[in-house]
Amino acid sequence: MNQQWAHRTLFGQANMCLVTLGFLLGAMVLQAGVGAAADFPIKGRSISMIVGSSAGGSTDVGARILAAIMEKDIPGSRMQVDNKPGAGWQIGLTALARSKPDGYTIGFTVLPQTITIYLDPDRKAVFSRKSFQPIGMQVVDPGVIAVRANSPYKSLKDVLDAAKASPSKIKASATGILGDDHLAILQLEKLTGTKFATVQFEGSAPSMTALLGGHIDVYFGNIGDTVPQFKAGEIRLLGVMDDEESKLIPGVKTMASMGIKVVSSSSRGLSAPAGTPKEIVDFFAGAIKKALANEEHAKKMEEQGLAVRYMDPAKMEAYWAEMEEQVRPLMDIAKQK
Repeated sequence: MNQQWAHRTLFGQANMCLVTLGFLLGAMVLQAGVGAAADFPIKGRSISMIVGSSAGGSTDVGARILAAIMEKDIPGSRMQVDNKPGAGWQIGLTALARSKPDGYTIGFTVLPQTITIYLDPDRKAVFSRKSFQPIGMQVVDPGVIAVRANSPYKSLKDVLDAAKASPSKIKASATGILGDDHLAILQLEKLTGTKFATVQFEGSAPSMTALLGGHIDVYFGNIGDTVPQFKAGEIRLLGVMDDEESKLIPGVKTMASMGIKVVSSSSRGLSAPAGTPKEIVDFFAGAIKKALANEEHAKKMEEQGLAVRYMDPAKMEAYWAEMEEQVRPLMDIAKQK
């Protein structure tokens, strides 16, 4: 009995030591994380800003404008835009999701594109919404519907009447399956009982060329891609897919004001890998907010036709969740087609 009692005592003491060691190690890791966040950013260490598209696109241009302004308020550190194009943003988003959550790698998550990638089982994405920690929204580039200046369609009603009279005959542009333009067409068809002949293009430039050349009837795109042609009088904008009108395209009514609640945009915000310390997230959120209020940032973004709309981490997260719920049923419709 004494020997058995001694074994139990030794076993209990060993367990106590293991538990104590576990608590100590946990405290050390927590303290290290707090210390790293408190010391962030380390002077001389670069911060990588991943953009999942090639250089020169509107997201890349906006990213470089933002990085240059933010860098001024981060003494001793450099904000470096890191283009990782491929697979319709999937390569860049995968790199961001797999990055160390220490604040030295952040990146753009473009909505709804990010959402459609991880909701589509065929894409086999290794990330989901929970893989990212929203930091702040920079741009919400609302969708628009446009026709040529000499088009017989003078209003949105004219386009819808024609689409109802001749189902699948009115050619409409989109820039990629399940991209924001394609989803906008699906929304409009669902709400109005119309059916367009959707023509997919590899970007907004070729789809605009097709519109101006008379190869398609209706252009679905974003404000940032239409401002030059609108100002030049080459196109007629029939409606903006947002809750409010845009100063970049004065006089163009929202679709909601015309009785059709279609909301669509290419929304571009910065995110960090999940698990990034709150102190670091708050640091970047403050830096973004300050940069977006900067006159230089505002001027350069307006020149590019990009609508700045700041959201803090909580608002961006709520916006993301709401958009995911809007996108999910539209993806089912797209798959059926």
